[in-house]
Amino acid sequence: MAKAPEKVSFRERLKQIGTVFAFTAKRDKLFIPLVVVGVIVPLAAVAVLILVLGAGWMWAPVGVMMALLAVMIVLNLRSNKAMMIEAEGQPGASASIVETMRGDWRVTPAVASTTQLDMVHLVIGRPGVILLGEGNPQRVRQLIGQEKRRLSKVIGTAELRDFTVGNGEGEIPLAKLRVTLMKLPRTITGKDVNALDKRLKALSARPQLPKGAIPKNMRPPKGAYKAMRGR
Repeated sequence: MAKAPEKVSFRERLKQIGTVFAFTAKRDKLFIPLVVVGVIVPLAAVAVLILVLGAGWMWAPVGVMMALLAVMIVLNLRSNKAMMIEAEGQPGASASIVETMRGDWRVTPAVASTTQLDMVHLVIGRPGVILLGEGNPQRVRQLIGQEKRRLSKVIGTAELRDFTVGNGEGEIPLAKLRVTLMKLPRTITGKDVNALDKRLKALSARPQLPKGAIPKNMRPPKGAYKAMRGR
């Protein structure tokens, strides 16, 4: 049985937020100014309600909560952008992006690759089976073609799509990968996702026999076949 996800303590959660905050502030010059604006605007609005309009101090906690909410929204948006910029050009970046997406996405990084760090990642989700390629377009197309021929034999009627991640013509920029996948139509159920995942894992685990003649040191001794037949 799969293990239940461990609960993160409040202190650990704050530590994670602090790490993301520092990461984003270091790489995004607009982050801190936007955070300041996000804090000042709701607090100023509540101050006007209390001091000018006489709304009462009961609005003070509301202003604090609105300021915290604004900071978290800015942090979420700007940290995602900073992470995209940081991941740009890194091998395996597209697989890492999909692994952090909301929903049931089963990612197998680098199911096919070359020594030049071209690679193809396998993704299984509600839209079906998706191949994500990274690297030299020509070599990536060859890898994707090989994987499509291999997978088409076992995925049945599930949709099989492929995308090449990059900034060239016909490619998807890394920053738009998340939105592109989320917009794909959901053509299979969660039960189908589980079945496909098991089937493709079994395909990957199947041992591949080497082609060519069997080496002499691996051949069975003479008379072994007769002994196996009971002769």
